[in-house]
Amino acid sequence: MIAAQLLAYYFTELKDDKVKKIDKYLYAMRFSDETLMDIMKRFRRELGNGLGRDTNPTATVKMLPTFVRSIPDGSEKGDFIALDLGGSAFRILRVKVSHEKKQTVQMESQIYDTPEDIIHGSGTRVRGTFQTLTVYKCLKVYLSLCTDSSGVEGMDVVTLLNKAIKKRGDYDADIMAVVNDTVGTMMTCGFDDQRCEVGIIIGTGTNACYMEELRHIDLVEGDEGRMCINTEWGAFGDNGMLEDIRTEFDREIDRGSLNPGKQLFEKMVSGMYMGELVRLILVKMAKEGFLFEGRITPELLTKGKFETKHVSSIEKNKEGLAKAKDILGRLGVEPSADDCVAVQHVCTIVSHRSANLLAATLGGILSRLKDNKGNPRLRTTVGIDGSLYKMHPQYARRLHKTVRRLVPESDVRFLLSESGSSKGAAMVTAVAYRLADQRRQITETLAEFRLTSDQLLEVKKRMRTEIQNGLGKKTHDSATIKMWPTYVLSTPDGSENGDFLALDLGGTNFRVLLVKIRSGKRRTVEMHNKIYAIPMEVMQGTGEELFDHIVQCISDFLDYMGMKNTRLPLGFTFSFPCRQTSLDVGILVTWTKGFKATDCEGEDVVGLLREGIKRREEFDLDVVAVVNDTVGTMMTCAYEEPTCEVGLIAGTGSNACYMEEMRNIEVVEGDVGRMCVNMEWGAFGDNGCLDDIRTEYDRAVDDFSLNLGKQRYEKMCSGMYLGEIVRNILIDLTKRGFLFRGQISETLKTRGIFETKFLSQIESDRLALLQVRSILQQLGLDSTCDDSIIVKEVCGTVSRRAAQLCGAGMAAVVDKIRENRGLNQMDITVGVDGTLYKLHPHFSGIMHQTVKELAPKCNVNFLLSEDGSGKGAALITAVGCRMREQKS
Repeated sequence: MIAAQLLAYYFTELKDDKVKKIDKYLYAMRFSDETLMDIMKRFRRELGNGLGRDTNPTATVKMLPTFVRSIPDGSEKGDFIALDLGGSAFRILRVKVSHEKKQTVQMESQIYDTPEDIIHGSGTRVRGTFQTLTVYKCLKVYLSLCTDSSGVEGMDVVTLLNKAIKKRGDYDADIMAVVNDTVGTMMTCGFDDQRCEVGIIIGTGTNACYMEELRHIDLVEGDEGRMCINTEWGAFGDNGMLEDIRTEFDREIDRGSLNPGKQLFEKMVSGMYMGELVRLILVKMAKEGFLFEGRITPELLTKGKFETKHVSSIEKNKEGLAKAKDILGRLGVEPSADDCVAVQHVCTIVSHRSANLLAATLGGILSRLKDNKGNPRLRTTVGIDGSLYKMHPQYARRLHKTVRRLVPESDVRFLLSESGSSKGAAMVTAVAYRLADQRRQITETLAEFRLTSDQLLEVKKRMRTEIQNGLGKKTHDSATIKMWPTYVLSTPDGSENGDFLALDLGGTNFRVLLVKIRSGKRRTVEMHNKIYAIPMEVMQGTGEELFDHIVQCISDFLDYMGMKNTRLPLGFTFSFPCRQTSLDVGILVTWTKGFKATDCEGEDVVGLLREGIKRREEFDLDVVAVVNDTVGTMMTCAYEEPTCEVGLIAGTGSNACYMEEMRNIEVVEGDVGRMCVNMEWGAFGDNGCLDDIRTEYDRAVDDFSLNLGKQRYEKMCSGMYLGEIVRNILIDLTKRGFLFRGQISETLKTRGIFETKFLSQIESDRLALLQVRSILQQLGLDSTCDDSIIVKEVCGTVSRRAAQLCGAGMAAVVDKIRENRGLNQMDITVGVDGTLYKLHPHFSGIMHQTVKELAPKCNVNFLLSEDGSGKGAALITAVGCRMREQKS
């Protein structure tokens, strides 16, 4: 018993001493975390070089685009064939993917030997091999990799395979993709875990791929979405970047290889070279008398005699020393227990270095993914295949542990691939097949929103017809576009002067303004204002309560400004449909925007305001004008630009006004001069004249609106409704399995939840769709990059149609003004206000282009209004006062 304890003590001391000596001997192969972090940073730089158009030609890490743009989403199905050519064996698989209740994959395969003379022969022999193989007659065919046969390098392997199939003539196949085995690994694991976006091979060779943002890949067109990049990281260091960590043994292996100076990183870490690295170390140690009592056998000196599988066997904890004794014995040396311990530790150091270096490069990819996504923490899955990773004891644990140390802000799952190269090839095809079918159906769905030039011209013509009906005395009552006279007979001429009060009521907020207008050489407009809330109970109470609340707000503002004893002229911006019989009389036609106050519709809102002021008995005001916000916009811009004779609101609602010839306005007396007409064009189409371009989604939005069958044009082009149109499309596409894996969140089911501001934010997104995914996350939707691209396309299609429809309407207006004046060519300015026009990144540009195309004889300048509702009301009041003085 005592002897056994002494022996164990002696062996432990011997082992510890030997380990320390070897650690010192192989110090260059042991890396600190600081060194590994530095290697990770170097690799990150190489990734960037490979992705850049200018730096790629000289980059060692080539970052090859694979044109694989999506990983499986679980809806793939079909019957596919995969060909796997990557070594001495050639495999053909039939892969059946189904997803009835639970998605399953069934595989049948047959393996064929590839003769040595064919592997190193001509491309014709390779094609001949394809012709002699029995191939299943299925939907799709894949080619994984090509050999190095002469006549093949530099040629398209798909073309070669197609020629071989055509020459044989007894079956046909549709070749969908060429797949690298690393990509196949990622796609196989992506089928089981949809978070998988990295694939690694750690076996005889080593390589990695991952999903990179398209905006970073200069070698391909496009900047949205992602594409799988085959890094070919085995060449990392071929430019000398790893010289400081390469050892004499690495250099000796490189000198004796078939490709000196190339694949230097792979030669430090992969299974093809690991055994040879250990052999070279053992030879040197033996020569220096450190092992085997200095004995060196011919077997130990023979290249390839010490294999990587020997390294794996010797490293095993329990039987490793016995295996070392057996393997070394077959090499002709008679190892002592001391020798076996030393050799085991050498194997551990070499394999540990491999795992550490691969962890550093993988860490470079993971940190890049994290930066690309802009998330504080990365959650992802890495698919792995390869004999070294699978068979080597503790290799996987070392790799995982080091990765998590180097990239601590990540939650990484490592998923072992099953039949990665072949099943993955089939999955690439299945995804490509799904995307092609999905793309076709989405294109068909959105096609109704993509209006042709002829359709837009027809919208313009119909708008002209409806304008004419609104202006005519006989047709006015039945017209949908009412063309209300505003009794604004002139735009500002620059002589306006004085202090004016302006009220602005158009939503849940009510604004009171003091506007000081000064004429002269340096015209100025100074404004002071306060904003007051309109409570819901007031909006939907009685008319008396509403106007009492408005008067209370005016009283507070006059106190605030110290002007309660001054009788100021007032302009009332009232942004609801009104029929005016004079400048200071506006009869409310109907409430909109959620207002329901009783006893107001059919009444003069100026009269209701005057009654409210009288009831309070605190102050008096001279109500000069009731103003529509569209008219206010035109007047504001006309103060800056005299050629402005059109106003446009493109925001929550949509409307236009313009200066019409008095002779054409049959519903008012007089035929001299001009008058501004408030079109109320949102009702365009209420008579069914736009039904041929309305979609099922437009009808769904209308069906659930508060004013069913009314304001149909506005519901197709205004901010209040665009988000709801998009929401309906997204729900339909999700039900059909094209979005969000077919899962509709409860939040998305809520009407009005998809706000129009989301369209502006989504279409402004230039940050790898991060804004899109953030918005979708707010809506309870777990979206992929593919989902984000589709959502952005839907938003773009809906907003583009809105801008085009608005442009077609404006083209009808400016062309009518030109024809009114008998001009062959006309310059005119349109004053514009509204959040959709201001904030959406593309709306204004598309609308301008549409007007230019549909009204080519009009040179239209668009001028953005600054505070049109308030300033415009004051200017209209000022013009009204000036004209009143001129009459008197």
